[in-house]
This record gives sequence, structure tokens and C-alpha cells, in this order.
Amino acid sequence: MIDRLKPYPDYKDSGVPWLGEVPEHWEVRRLKRIARLNPSKSEVPLAMRNDSAVFLPMERVGSDGRFDASEVRSISALWNGFTYFRRGDVIVAKITPCFENGKGACLQNLPTSVGFGSTEFHVMRPSGAVTAPYLYRITTLSEFRRLGADEMTGAAGQQRVPAEFIANFLIPLPPLPEQTAIVRLLDYTDRRVRRSIRAKQKRIKLLEEYRQALIHQAVTGQIDVRTGKRYPAYKDSGVEWLGQVPEHWEVRRLKRIARLNPSKSEIPLAMRNDPAVFLPMERVGLDGQIDASEVRSISALWNGFTYFRRGDVIVAKITPCFENGKGACLQNLPTSVGFGSTEFHVIRPSGAVTVPYLYRITTLSEFRRLGADEMTGAAGQQRVPAEFIANFLIPLPPLPEQTAIAEYLDAQTAKIDAAIAAARRAIELLREYRERLIADVVTGKLDVREVAECLPEEAEEPELLQEEVELLSGESEETSEALSADEESEG
Repeated sequence: MIDRLKPYPDYKDSGVPWLGEVPEHWEVRRLKRIARLNPSKSEVPLAMRNDSAVFLPMERVGSDGRFDASEVRSISALWNGFTYFRRGDVIVAKITPCFENGKGACLQNLPTSVGFGSTEFHVMRPSGAVTAPYLYRITTLSEFRRLGADEMTGAAGQQRVPAEFIANFLIPLPPLPEQTAIVRLLDYTDRRVRRSIRAKQKRIKLLEEYRQALIHQAVTGQIDVRTGKRYPAYKDSGVEWLGQVPEHWEVRRLKRIARLNPSKSEIPLAMRNDPAVFLPMERVGLDGQIDASEVRSISALWNGFTYFRRGDVIVAKITPCFENGKGACLQNLPTSVGFGSTEFHVIRPSGAVTVPYLYRITTLSEFRRLGADEMTGAAGQQRVPAEFIANFLIPLPPLPEQTAIAEYLDAQTAKIDAAIAAARRAIELLREYRERLIADVVTGKLDVREVAECLPEEAEEPELLQEEVELLSGESEETSEALSADEESEG
């Protein structure tokens, strides 16, 4: 149905560089001419001060226009220190990175007549010339976000979009019936995209759970990867989370089979000018992959970084990187030594354990869970102590079995990772499709009037989705096929 959208018959120059041409009968107006910005709470009658009001801190507003209105307080309790708005207003985050990420909402269905929220919101109250849903759609345009980010003021990390930018932003303004038609089509598309993305997110979650189950079964000896069956005999490991292990396996403390955080003093003086890979935290993935493209001299990295060498295993120690699984097997490090974030623990295996098998131990959900329980430090800066890793009891099969387990998991998880990547790519395509469609119809590049009249009525979806997946490029035809396929599968 959406592929039937066509351009308008006649266009005119808007006089706005980013907007280009607009339909002949549309206007171009400054936002302050059609909406009131940041209205005063003084308009709330004194008699209402004990009435209820929704409270919307920033974390209760999504990047997809939805919000969690479950928290309600008295107006008097919210009167000081919060931003005031009322039903029918539009809110937009003004602080970085919430503004760039698209945090905002149309409050047409606010459960209470007035509300209060974070002081980091700008509030827009539409006049009779613009509908609230259409005005909200204007704020979701990528150009609105990009140009607003360019106008931000303030210190780094605390920059904000000034009210003047929003007030003077030039917007395309169709007649009211067309605004309604545009919103109707975009709401319809949003619901389809959300359903499709939810299905793919569920698939990703199941695949990740299956991946973790495979690792657990293989590394703890619940299955012999060489035969695909259980081992013939087991014994009690003496470790609660581990349970029974194959009878011929050992259970050892990690410090008995590996060296923790070795000293860089072992590097010969003659090597100080040699190259070394540099791995800050952002260059290490959650799947064991590393970006080893940055190389510096050892002398340039000597102070202030963590030392490791080819064949080591690294594990993030700070929250939430540790819990999320950041770490890697450095068996194929391009340089003989390297340096990275001080937030890594380095584990150097002895001859009793292979590097790939030791890395797989660190990916166990139990290793992450128990390590998180042992974290120390202030909230938001908690770290896994070296003592936890040193004393962690691990199942230790003979070396040939370690190799077999690592090879089996490499093969199996590669298939799972490929399926997860495909699902994530599909989500990216859908998000890109949605963003492009918004831009095309809100700026008048496509005429929605005829198509919008034929759209079926669908119930709204009030619940918040998880944060939007990053947008990447994609083809409309491929995205439309994905939408149709997902709707058929949901039946």
C-alpha cells in the first residue's frame, strides 16, 4: 500500500536549504508562529494544586515517541523544580545526547490534564494551525535533530538546544486535513515496524540464550562435543554452580593455571620502540572480536595503559562492561605485545590450558554473574577484583578436549552470530525505512492523502519498546518485504 505514494502535482521553492521544494499549497512557517514555547505553570489554577499530575523524568520518555505515564503525584509536590506541560503539548529533550537520540513525545493522550517532568525538556503547545501529532513528527525529522545539535550551547557533555533554535525553526505546514492524513499513515507504519522489530528482538534474545546454553554445556562437560553425547561417568565437582563434571576432568583455581595481570617490566628495553596494538574499551566487542587497527610505539603507550601480549585473554573489569561480556582471546594479536584500557584484567594461560578454552571460561554466564556479585567500588564505577578471577574454580579437561571444545564452539557460535547479525541488520533496515518515510511525507515529497483514507483502524500500542536500534541504510523494497513477512508469521 505504501508503495502507491506519489509526489504532489505541483511544487514551489520553500526558501529553506534543507527543505527544498514543498507542495504548492503548503506554507512554510517559523515554529513560534504556530506554537507556544515553554508555557508558564502560573496558568494552573490554585484550586488544582492538589490534583494529580503525571511525572515524566527523562528515563520514562522513549526515542520512539512513547512514554511511561505510570507515575502520578500531586501537582503541589511537583510544583518546584520540574518542567510543566499539559495534555496536548509536545515535549522534546534539549540536552545532549537525548536530543540527538530523539527523546520526545506527543502528549495528546496524557492521562492527567497537566503534568511535570525533567527540566531537560522543551515544551511546545500547538495553536489551531497545527495538530499536536504533526508537530511532534516535525521534531523527529533528522534535519531538526542535526541542525539543533549544531546550535547547542554549554560545556561538553552538558550542551543544550536553545529555545531560540526551536522558536525560529522553519517548518513545512500543510492544511490541517493533510496533517491528519500524514500522521495517520505514519502511525500505521510505526505499528507495523514495531511489531516486526519486536519479533526480531525476540529472535535475537532466543539465539543469545541458545548460544550461552551451548557454551555452558560444552565447557562444563554436560556434553562430549566429540560424540554429541554425555560422558560415560561423572563426579561431583564440589562447586555449587558447576555441579557434576566428567570423571577424568579436574577442577582448578584459575590462578593455578594462569598468571593474572603480568608486569610490562618483562618487555626488553630493546623493544621499546617496536609497534604495539592499542585497545581502548570501545575497540573490544561483546562477542570476542577486537579492532586491532590502531598501532602505536610501545614507548608511547608505556604509561597509563594495561599491558598484554599475544596469547593472553583480556576481560573487562568495570561495570557494565564486565556483565555485558567485553573481553577477547588475543591469540591472533597482530603485534607481539599490546596495551589497552586500564579497565581490563589480563589472564595469561600456562601450559595446562589453551587460550581459546580459557576465553570460553570467561564467557560463562556464571562467571559474569558471580563476578558481578563480588564487585567493589562506588555505584557506576564498580569493578571485579583480581582476587575473584584468581580464585575462580574452573572445569579443566585434558588439552585435546579443550581444543575440541573451543573448535566446536567456534563453529556453532559462528552460525548463531550470523543469524543474530542478520536479525539486527533487518532491524536497522526497518528503522532506516521509518526515518526516511517520515522525512518524505512530512516534507511533502510524497502525497499521502489517497492512501491514508484506505488505511485500517488499529489499536495503539501504549507500552514502551527498548531503546531504538541504530539506524543504517536500507532499501524500501527489502524493508516492505520484511514487514509483510513478519505480519504473516505473526498470523
